[in-house]
Amino acid sequence: MGDSAEKKASPGFFKGVKAEFKKIVWPDRQATLRQSIAVVAISIVVGVIIAILDYIVKYGVNFITSI
Repeated sequence: MGDSAEKKASPGFFKGVKAEFKKIVWPDRQATLRQSIAVVAISIVVGVIIAILDYIVKYGVNFITSI
C-alpha cells in the first residue's frame, strides 16, 4: 500500500502534466466569442425543437385519452 515506488512516481507525473500544459494552444478572443455564440444559438434552436415536440406529444396524448 505505502510502496515507495508510487511516491517516487509523483514528481515525474507532475513534470509530465506541466509539459503537456505547455503544449496547449489556447484559442484567441475572437474564436472563443464565435464558438460561444454558436453554442448559445444551437442551444436555443434545440430547446425550441424540444418544446415543439413536447407540445405535439402532449396534444396527442390528450387526444388519445379523451376518446
